[in-house]
Amino acid sequence: MSAPETDPESYIHSFPIWRGHIEIQPLLGGITNKNYLVIDRERHAVVRLGGDIPVHGVMRFNELAASRAAGDAGISPKVIYAAPSALVLEFISGRTFGSEDVRADRKRCVALAKRVHRELPKHVRGPTLAFNVFHIIRNYGHTLVEDQSRMTSDAPRFLAAAETLERALGPIDLVFGHNDLLAANFIDDGKRLWLVDWDYAGWNTPLFDLGGLSSNNGFSPVDNDAMLEQYFEEPASNALRYRFQAMLCASLLREAMWSMASESRSTIDFDYVAYSDENLRRFDAAWASFQELDPT
Repeated sequence: MSAPETDPESYIHSFPIWRGHIEIQPLLGGITNKNYLVIDRERHAVVRLGGDIPVHGVMRFNELAASRAAGDAGISPKVIYAAPSALVLEFISGRTFGSEDVRADRKRCVALAKRVHRELPKHVRGPTLAFNVFHIIRNYGHTLVEDQSRMTSDAPRFLAAAETLERALGPIDLVFGHNDLLAANFIDDGKRLWLVDWDYAGWNTPLFDLGGLSSNNGFSPVDNDAMLEQYFEEPASNALRYRFQAMLCASLLREAMWSMASESRSTIDFDYVAYSDENLRRFDAAWASFQELDPT
């Protein structure tokens, strides 16, 4: 069996699930995995190739458990097959969202995130991970220093901000979250929305997914209030806005530091430097807004 890193197509050919000749087409856009559309005589499938990434907390046993649970819940395509460093999923034909689509279809996206939080705990089996964004930020801070990253000198500022945000958040309710609500992870098949890519799934506060949905897709303060009211089924209080803004900031800081750590480590063709700088710019703006809020 060929290694997925050195000969991905031969590795895909080796899977025992195919019926007859297969056609393999690379899918563009992945920034953690390499993805392929595979067509045999019976079906279309998506193959995701990627090993564990400890620096990012990506462990494939956890992704597999979350993907199976999401498939069973009807939230994500079902898992067809799993092998070392590989996951094969049903192919969903549909339109991949951009940020403008998430903003225009905010209600359905929020409703889907709420379904994840309510329904996946009923389907998850076996060991799974927690996603503590503040631990992740601290770990990235150490990584930037050890790597002598171009952002090494900024690590103390990032860690001090994270400490303030963690205090502001306070005690949390625990749900099983997606934790990576980028627009490209929503697919509309014309009848319903699907949510894909469970690399970072795990137990977390619902405010992280809501903060990520906002920060990744350019929500306005009006959008944020509407989202919080829809999710919690009551108007947003000042205290909730304060805690939400803390998680929005943490989401942006984690995304920026994820990209900084990827700059010298990832082999995927993606402009991580530009992505780091853009998320850091947005974090600074969100941080300024957070500091102006009344926590009461």
